[in-house]
Amino acid sequence: MIVKRTFSPGRVWSYIRGPMIYTIGWATASTALSVFLSIDSWHIGAMPIGILGSALAIFIAFRNNSSYARWWEARTAWGGIVTAARVLARLVVTFADSHANTPHYDRERSEEFKRRMIQLMHAWVHALRLQLRDEPLDPLQTRLDSRDFSMVAATPNAPTAIQMIMANHIYDAMGNGTLAGFDSFQIEGQLLALANHQGTVERIKHTPLPRQYDVFTRVFVLVFVTLLPLALQDTLPRDGWLPWLATLLSVIIGGVFIVMERTGAANEDPFEGAVTDVPMSALCRTIERDTLSILGKADLPPAAEAIHGYLM
Repeated sequence: MIVKRTFSPGRVWSYIRGPMIYTIGWATASTALSVFLSIDSWHIGAMPIGILGSALAIFIAFRNNSSYARWWEARTAWGGIVTAARVLARLVVTFADSHANTPHYDRERSEEFKRRMIQLMHAWVHALRLQLRDEPLDPLQTRLDSRDFSMVAATPNAPTAIQMIMANHIYDAMGNGTLAGFDSFQIEGQLLALANHQGTVERIKHTPLPRQYDVFTRVFVLVFVTLLPLALQDTLPRDGWLPWLATLLSVIIGGVFIVMERTGAANEDPFEGAVTDVPMSALCRTIERDTLSILGKADLPPAAEAIHGYLM
């Protein structure tokens, strides 16, 4: 996620390089043909390009709104994950501690249950992050014991497998007296919340924006920047350097449309590990810090910080 107020020209250029090179090359070539070879029979009036530009602006705006809606829904779902993780950690700690005066209470067993549930929650959020970014599950080896990791790695959906391990720990705790009464139902409610948010982000991940919006937008932008210098040359005087002004204006106006189109494309898939994506790594670190604090730990991992203005 971009958190700085300005953009690096090099970073912006990496997103628009292809269509901008075409725009610059074609605008220059069309002006050169008009000036040096007096080829101007292909010039068109301003009206067609004006109509096309207006229609294209509406099309790009619709596509960008749809892309941002996907990004914002993804960020909202991860915000829900952060909240549900905090509530789950609070319930685990308070419910386990609330049975300190019961006959079956074992302090060491209760502390191990709390530690293990928080550890599994951390493994769950990182597994979800890795799965959404199509990255290997190797980082989970430090968060799961060897048996659990082997089981999780062998399943098609690692976060769901980890939730199953968490559910087994909850009902083991119910059986040995660490939890009692309706504790499991309330804790399960937060596991359900996490599962619902997982379903939301998986739906966004596996359901792309309809391809026609992407393909047709790129095609129409290409048509627009191709016709633009021909329209501008027809409206400018043929004296001196003025025809070359069409090249500059074509690059500027075409560049605006290209940047608008690329902005929508950048927001379209919010889980690909790009700088414009939802900052899942930072959110996982927030969950770790908050839940360890609820557990009573003082030695917390450092907060995630933006690197060169980008929060990943």
